[in-house]
Amino acid sequence: MTDLRAPEKRFRPEIEGVRAVAALLVAIYHIWLGSVSGGVDVFFIVSGYLITTTLLSKMEREGKVNILEYFLGLVRRLFPIAFAVLFVSTLLSILLMPQTQWKQIISEIFASVSYFQNWQLAFSSVDYLAQNNEASPFQHFWALSIQGQFYLTWPLIILLAYALAIKVFKTPIRKTLLAVLSVIFVASISYSIYMTAVNQPWAYFDTFARAWEFSLGGMLALLIPYLAFTKSVSLVLGWVGLAIISFTGLLLPVSTVFPGYAALLPTSGVILVIIAAETGNRFGVEKLLGSKPFLYFGSISYGFYLWHWPLLIFYFAYFRTDSVTVLGGLAILLITFVLSVISVKFVEAPIRTINVRQSKMLLASRLVPLILPVIFVTASWGLYVNHTQASLFEPDLVEDYPGARAILDNVLPTQDIDPIPAPVHAKDHLPAFYEDSDCFSHFNDPKVATCSLGETENPDYTIALVGGSHSGHWFPALEEMSERLNLQIDVYNKDACRFSDEDFNGKLHESCMVWNEDIIEPLTSDPPDLVFTTANVNRGDTVPQGYINQWKKLEGITHVFAVRDNPRMQKDTPFCVEAEEDPLSCSVPREEALSEAIPWENTDGIPDNVTFADLSDYFCDDTTCHAVIGNVIVYRDLHHITTLYSQTLGPVLEEYIADKLENLES
Repeated sequence: MTDLRAPEKRFRPEIEGVRAVAALLVAIYHIWLGSVSGGVDVFFIVSGYLITTTLLSKMEREGKVNILEYFLGLVRRLFPIAFAVLFVSTLLSILLMPQTQWKQIISEIFASVSYFQNWQLAFSSVDYLAQNNEASPFQHFWALSIQGQFYLTWPLIILLAYALAIKVFKTPIRKTLLAVLSVIFVASISYSIYMTAVNQPWAYFDTFARAWEFSLGGMLALLIPYLAFTKSVSLVLGWVGLAIISFTGLLLPVSTVFPGYAALLPTSGVILVIIAAETGNRFGVEKLLGSKPFLYFGSISYGFYLWHWPLLIFYFAYFRTDSVTVLGGLAILLITFVLSVISVKFVEAPIRTINVRQSKMLLASRLVPLILPVIFVTASWGLYVNHTQASLFEPDLVEDYPGARAILDNVLPTQDIDPIPAPVHAKDHLPAFYEDSDCFSHFNDPKVATCSLGETENPDYTIALVGGSHSGHWFPALEEMSERLNLQIDVYNKDACRFSDEDFNGKLHESCMVWNEDIIEPLTSDPPDLVFTTANVNRGDTVPQGYINQWKKLEGITHVFAVRDNPRMQKDTPFCVEAEEDPLSCSVPREEALSEAIPWENTDGIPDNVTFADLSDYFCDDTTCHAVIGNVIVYRDLHHITTLYSQTLGPVLEEYIADKLENLES
């Protein structure tokens, strides 16, 4: 059986030009359009094409791939600029980025160093508690992480195909590899289409949902000798391909529909350009892409991609803006270009010329000084965050940090001290039950998870805390009073869910609706003394019918204690408090955050087993809903109460709860 023809060995200048176009498009779309271009998908298929060509040639020529030398060659190419960018960006992050993002940034640096960034972002994208994470200077390393994972696994794919061809099926090597890559392509794109439909944010960063792009590049490398067309056809194909690459980001909402089948558009553009270059034409796109300016820019495109994103994020942080002016964007592009040239010439080039076969120790001696500073600085930064700031969680004096008690007990807080929790901790200091993943149901998980906290041995009362995060952030208040009331707290919490049998016009996930069907059984089979939940949503002036429907299912079995939903802020509170001298500028008018009507007084059909509580006066005075009360930051984001402020609400809530429990006994 004859094998597929091997392509002519030659330099492909149009590929360097494609890289240049993709890198520039990524930067332009990020800077001025605030969107995604599809340029990363271009990088993926090009990587698949080149690495398959290289490894297969080595296998056919030598009958093996020296894995150590292969990896050292990759490290020699990828690490120098990457770690230079990581080091500089880490130092600038300490100086410029808000403390509210420090922990997120530190975790993303380590994820970038370990080529795990795509999975870090994937988990964050489906973690409801991390939904408010801001863009960090390191998020673009997700693409490098996927490429790194591809570079690690692809030699194994080539070796597998080689072993199958030589030892198992006795078939030609190239045809066998084509079959293996075809299987990977079909499996990956099928998975990608499915996952993009059911959970696009996860799919966007999922390596398995992207593998088909690399395999498609490999298939192109195998089939390219058979894809030559006439000069006139090639002329059209090439320019169409470049147009597709350039305008994909305008034609499609890449960030919300990729990878799936939509990513076939930019990858097909690359295929058309490479096919067109096989025949060539004096007016063909390859003449432009292979010209000296494009070749040069392609040679620095890796550095250009790496530098542009942190510069953009630092621009946002320094100027406190979320948009870029024309001049500002041009400045970012110019600085990116200069840094790319410098880093290629002085960082990458001296290391890239090292012979990995003859100078392994020399290579190591050049790389270690680049890697260690990043790890050392980041680890030291993490230790500083975790240890020197940890004491700010717990206030020592009520007079200094009364929180809600400033209103309850009319305590005048100490003036001119920084509010707590410290901004660096405000976002991730969550209610205690979140420490155990078995205590709550994740976004996509419909199962009813529960655990009992508080006074669990011989409690006098049991309260079931039911709902999503806006019920869950009251847990510290309940926990604070639990010892005094000898109270057991049964937590029934589900991310991004509400205690409702209606889905709010599709806003609640399908798993939430299943959870709401199943939650009734444990609440009725072993009923608590009280079910604690929320009474409305945001500034809504009525009680949602879906809430009432669920409460009616508990009528005659147990009682419901429903608290009015807290106000929303217009700015991320910890970030705003850190940035502004006067926390009052982070507050919002009461009339914009709360409805004038009391929701339950404006709703018919409420069952008799429900008691309501309105604690709005502990968030707002007559005119303003505050970001800081009693020297305690009220919200950990736009609308979730900080654990510390919730704790200070314990004595406030206790008066309502104790009164209700006493009435149940009488």
